[in-house]
Amino acid sequence: MEQTYFRRGFGLRESIEGALAVDYHSRLVDVIRGRGSELSIGDLTFKLAREFGFCYGVDRAVEYAYETRTKFPDRRLFLVGEIIHNPHVNAKLRDMGVQCLRHPEGTDFDFTGITPDDVVILPAFGVTVRDFERLRAIGCVLVDTTCGSVLNVWKRVDAYARDGFTAVIHGKYYHEETKATASQVTKYAGGRYLIVRDMAEADAVCGYIEGRGERAALLKQFAEKSSAGFDPDRDLVHVGVANQTTMLANESLAIADRVRDSMATRYGEAALDQHFRNFDTICSATQDRQDAVLKLIADPIDLMIVIGGYNSSNTTHLAAICQERVVTYHIEDATCIAPETAEIRFRPVGARDETRRAGWLPAGPVRIGVTAGASTPNNKIGETIERIAATRGVSLDADL
Repeated sequence: MEQTYFRRGFGLRESIEGALAVDYHSRLVDVIRGRGSELSIGDLTFKLAREFGFCYGVDRAVEYAYETRTKFPDRRLFLVGEIIHNPHVNAKLRDMGVQCLRHPEGTDFDFTGITPDDVVILPAFGVTVRDFERLRAIGCVLVDTTCGSVLNVWKRVDAYARDGFTAVIHGKYYHEETKATASQVTKYAGGRYLIVRDMAEADAVCGYIEGRGERAALLKQFAEKSSAGFDPDRDLVHVGVANQTTMLANESLAIADRVRDSMATRYGEAALDQHFRNFDTICSATQDRQDAVLKLIADPIDLMIVIGGYNSSNTTHLAAICQERVVTYHIEDATCIAPETAEIRFRPVGARDETRRAGWLPAGPVRIGVTAGASTPNNKIGETIERIAATRGVSLDADL
């Protein structure tokens, strides 16, 4: 019988290394790293964060997708949603013949056209329990690229539900990873979850735990962010905290502390273990990139460039961190910079839409910090630096 579930790769890295290098490598980024993560040219000084770009989980997912195309050259390949939140990586997969499955907001993925002869790739974010079971029922080959850090969160949430604890998840309720994480509780009868986006929402929940707030108001506020039949009087008695791996690390820790304090207030320190659980489920790569950008902006920087998909959670959080200290431009890729007109197209922190700004690059010596989300390949970072230099009329090729 043919094996239909794969999670550990196919051992084909040697056969895809060339394609990965062509699609994602940057000589310029390698040169800058080799110079202590700093490059001065003309009156511009570029300073790279020590940690940026592809993390291990993303690197593995992309590599595994390329291996899958090589392993099954004659089969139809599908991808549930996006492999990661980077438009260029997903476009490369489409060019390789991988069909991306989509679904309108609030509806299920349409798997009706998939047959047992097809191969389906599960993204780095993972998929919901229901979608996984639907695909297994079809009998198609599944290639699972779910990040190990995400799986670690799933194990915690699974344990909460198994022991009768409601999972309070710090995350974005509409994000693929959080949907997949929340779905883990559905494997147990009576499994419950509640998703909080930020400290303000956590405060609303904690206020209710402490005896403040109205039941109807809380249920309305979290109608789309809680499990079916959620009852705060029943389901906030025993809670365990977890998080979407790409959230702001400090905020996740603060929310966990806030919930803990509320449970201690309500039930007493002596009984806390019976009512509250918490495990550190913060992704090390997310933490490393946030720490690196904090260290970078601690030094004098005139402006920050943050590169990555606008729907990338970890990238938007890097931009938010930078914006607190320095003028920050979150761009999706190098095409957002127009050397001919000296304009930049970017999405301001907290905004939904892009905006344009002329004269964004100040005259005189400028120190430019550069970082990128965990789903941004190095070539997109290198291309961005080249276009910034071109805005000054400088070609990097002649100087490297």
